[in-house]
Amino acid sequence: MRVIGIDPGLRNLGWGVIEAAGSRLNHVANGVIHSEGDDLAARLLSLHVALTRIVGDYAPDAAAVEQTFVNKDGAGTLKLGQARGIAMLVPAQAGLTVGEYAPNAVKKAVVGVGHADKAQIAQMVRYQLPGVELAGPDAADALAIAICHAHHLQSAGRLAAALKGAA
Repeated sequence: MRVIGIDPGLRNLGWGVIEAAGSRLNHVANGVIHSEGDDLAARLLSLHVALTRIVGDYAPDAAAVEQTFVNKDGAGTLKLGQARGIAMLVPAQAGLTVGEYAPNAVKKAVVGVGHADKAQIAQMVRYQLPGVELAGPDAADALAIAICHAHHLQSAGRLAAALKGAA
């Protein structure tokens, strides 16, 4: 199963694609989309176009996006929410169900603690995907989101199989 993780951002949107086969994870690709344009609409459009190309190129089977946390800057939170809308729309347009994870849930799944910093996340992503070259912190976060979603899907699959066997 191929999973794309997306770390939404209005200026820098991180993305990462992995393949999961059982408990084995392999890196496929990662990167950061830098939005272009002087106004919000142009930036959102550039994110949509670039992410649509990535989803088309890598043909994921599943997608996951980090949930937005509310910060002190209400206007900034709203703009991030709009970028997150693009991050959810593009995979949905490709027919994918989109998983959503809180930042602390991603950190706990990948690092083992819910309050890890970006360096710890990058280190654990490198550990779980040997040989990966990270395009930056946003790409590392996106790969962590993909890893979290792959673990979630595997657990859900095992639960479904167990329930089917019990019936």
